Amino acid sequence: MAATRQYRLGRRADQQAQTRQRIVEAAVDLHTTVGPAATSISAIAERAGVQRHTVYAHFPDETVLFGACSAHWIEANPFPDGGAWLEIADAGERLRRALRDVYAWYERVESSLALFVRDADVFPSWGEARRARLAELADLLAKDLPRRKTVRAAVGHGLEFETWRSLVRTQGLTSRAAADAMARLAEAL
Repeated sequence: MAATRQYRLGRRADQQAQTRQRIVEAAVDLHTTVGPAATSISAIAERAGVQRHTVYAHFPDETVLFGACSAHWIEANPFPDGGAWLEIADAGERLRRALRDVYAWYERVESSLALFVRDADVFPSWGEARRARLAELADLLAKDLPRRKTVRAAVGHGLEFETWRSLVRTQGLTSRAAADAMARLAEAL
């Protein structure tokens, strides 16, 4: 009986993984410079140094590609870890700290996030997931504050990227001052 030889991808698998990574990085680069709506598969292929069919071989549709790009971008730009916030006993101080951390993150990722928010209708699932995460965070941060519904609305408003942009870019506050103002607003309700 002849022994069967096991087939291993080896070097070919490494090349496929490298190609996939180049495609993801090219897509992220385009998504963060021109936005997802203006990013075509042809442009991604050109930037990655591959053919369009190669992009489709790795990512059967734009939704799968956008998911991979989002995961790559989030890994490089992680949202602040809320674990430290939960250790703060005072609800007002917890909110203030969370807003400061979120606003500092917004400042770091503003150019990319502005494009993602602008183009959210291109990938509605991303916009829905973002809104759900912010709503969950707002619920958590407002739960120990009085007048729950009104305060929850103020906390939710304060967590929005657009609120940060208005306070910082339009009104001229620092991120820290904007976070403190929104925390004071929620506490005053």
